[in-house]
Amino acid sequence: MAIPVTPDPARISSADSIRLGWQRTSGTTYVDQTWWAVRDRCSADTLGERLLCDAVAVLARATSRTFEGKMSVDEGLPLPDGWSLMTAKNSPFIRSAHVETPRDLRDVLGFYRAALDDRGWTEIDGAAVEPDRAVIGFTTADGPASLRLTRQDNKTIADLSLRKRMVATAGLLPKPGQSRLLLGNQTDDAADITVDELTINLPAHAGEKLAYSDHVAGELPDRQKIDLPPGKYRVTLKVGGGAAERRELEIAANETWGLLVGPDGAPLPMRLY
Repeated sequence: MAIPVTPDPARISSADSIRLGWQRTSGTTYVDQTWWAVRDRCSADTLGERLLCDAVAVLARATSRTFEGKMSVDEGLPLPDGWSLMTAKNSPFIRSAHVETPRDLRDVLGFYRAALDDRGWTEIDGAAVEPDRAVIGFTTADGPASLRLTRQDNKTIADLSLRKRMVATAGLLPKPGQSRLLLGNQTDDAADITVDELTINLPAHAGEKLAYSDHVAGELPDRQKIDLPPGKYRVTLKVGGGAAERRELEIAANETWGLLVGPDGAPLPMRLY
């Protein structure tokens, strides 16, 4: 789903189109929901193209506000103004959001502290706050939570998560003290994912449903499950003949992440456990 949006000089984001995805999986005792959204530039090289972008701006802004309200109010995952990419998960095991925004880290930290305090989250003493990184723990009525912010490539990356009390199945769980990365490809083309020096080729749509539930994640082939020591990893995505997308992904001990190749090769990191 893509909707052109007129840039607003009062907002930090330079994006002018929004693509959204949503999936809901349910069983007799659980509901598992997944979202992703990417904002891109609406090409307006000519007056006619500019008028076309302007003509649908009101609808696009309304769509954006509805989506942001859904995340913030219904799911308890607030989005800072100017976000360019986000993924979110609400499963029996975790409620999480990965957000990328051009806003500086101090602004994003202030936004989350205020928004989470409004939701009754209590910040734990001992927050580690540096100019390019912040890690804060919280206590909540639903379980322990954390916020991790890093500055990377002129963007602030926010990873917000609340660990629920239910334990996942073995297919989703990392080894004790380790991290697990699951790989999937949502595109119609083959994709190469390189994690540091390891390159894995994924056929079109291989593992595209890995984020739907822990049962689906557990059925992934072993080559699409990578167990890693906790740390930061250089990740490169390349789809077909397109340009390579590069990211640095941080995974802590006992965390499981999914990395999906999204529309136009966009990397969609998602905290699953």
